[in-house]
Amino acid sequence: MESAQNLKRRIKSIRNIGQITKAMELVAATKMRRSQELALASRPYAYTARELLGILSSLTDVPLPEILKSRPVEKRAFLLMTSDKGLAGSFNSAVVRRFENFLKSEKLDLRDPRYSSIAIGQKAKSYLERRGANVIQSYVRVGDYMRPEEAEPITDFIVDGYERHLFDEVTAFFTTFVTALRQDAVVREFLPVTYESIKESLEDTIPRAGKYSDYAKSESFFETAEREYVIEPSPAEVLHKLAPQLLKTRIYHMILEANASEHSARRVAMKNASENAGELSGNLNVEYNKSRQAGITRELTEITAGAEALK
Repeated sequence: MESAQNLKRRIKSIRNIGQITKAMELVAATKMRRSQELALASRPYAYTARELLGILSSLTDVPLPEILKSRPVEKRAFLLMTSDKGLAGSFNSAVVRRFENFLKSEKLDLRDPRYSSIAIGQKAKSYLERRGANVIQSYVRVGDYMRPEEAEPITDFIVDGYERHLFDEVTAFFTTFVTALRQDAVVREFLPVTYESIKESLEDTIPRAGKYSDYAKSESFFETAEREYVIEPSPAEVLHKLAPQLLKTRIYHMILEANASEHSARRVAMKNASENAGELSGNLNVEYNKSRQAGITRELTEITAGAEALK
C-alpha cells in the first residue's frame, strides 16, 4: 500500500487541479453563452443574404463577378478552422479527423504543389505544418466576440487569391454549433459561391427547435421567392457589391459557429475533468484513511508488544 504521505500529496494535487478545471468550466460557460448568442443572432442575416443571392442569380443576362463563376479546377485550397488553445475535448480532433477522411476519400496529397492550405487557429496551423502542407496564410487569435469587420482581411485574401487564379476552388472544414452538447465537424464548398452551396450550408445551421426554428418549418424558405424587385443602379453592380459581402458574412458566421462550438466543448470537457478529479480525490481519500488506520494499528501493535516484552 502506498504511504500516507504520498497519498496526501496526491490528494492535494488533484484537489488543486479540480479547482482549476472548475474555474475554467465557469469561464467557458460564460463565454459559451455569449458566443452562442452571437452565433444565433447572425443566422437571420445569413439566411436573408442567401435569399437575396438566389433572387439576383436567377436573373438572366447579368454578368457575374469572378467569385460566382465556376471554372475548371486545377488548383485547390483548403480552409481549416480550429481553436488556438486545447483543453476542449474532441473539438479540434473532430475537425482534423474530418479533414483526414476527406483527403483519404479524394486520394489527395497535401504536399502536392497544386494544393494549398489556409489555417484559422493555432491548432490548424501546427497540424498543417506537421503534415508538410503548403500553408499560404494563417490567422491566429481570432477574437471570441468577433466583429464583422474583423473578417475582412480573411475575405480579401481569399477573394484576391481566387481572382488571381492562385486556386480555383476553396473547401472549408469547420464546426457548426447544434446544441451545448453537440457540435458537428462539416466540410463545405466555399468558393466559387453558388446558390446550392449556400443552401446546403444554411440547411445544416437552421435549428430544428427553439429560436429561429421557424425557418426550417417554412417550406418556401429554400425556394427562390417569385417577386418583382426594382434593383438600382443595376443588377450587375448590386451583384458585384453583394458577392464579397456575402463571402464575408459566411466567414464571419463560420467563425462565430466555431467559437460557440469551442466554448461549449471546453465547458463539457472541464465539467467532466472536475467530476473526475472529485471522484479520484474521493477514492484516494479512502486509500489514505486505510493507510493511516493501518499505520495506527501497526503502532499500537508495536507498543503492546514492547510492553509485553518488558514484563
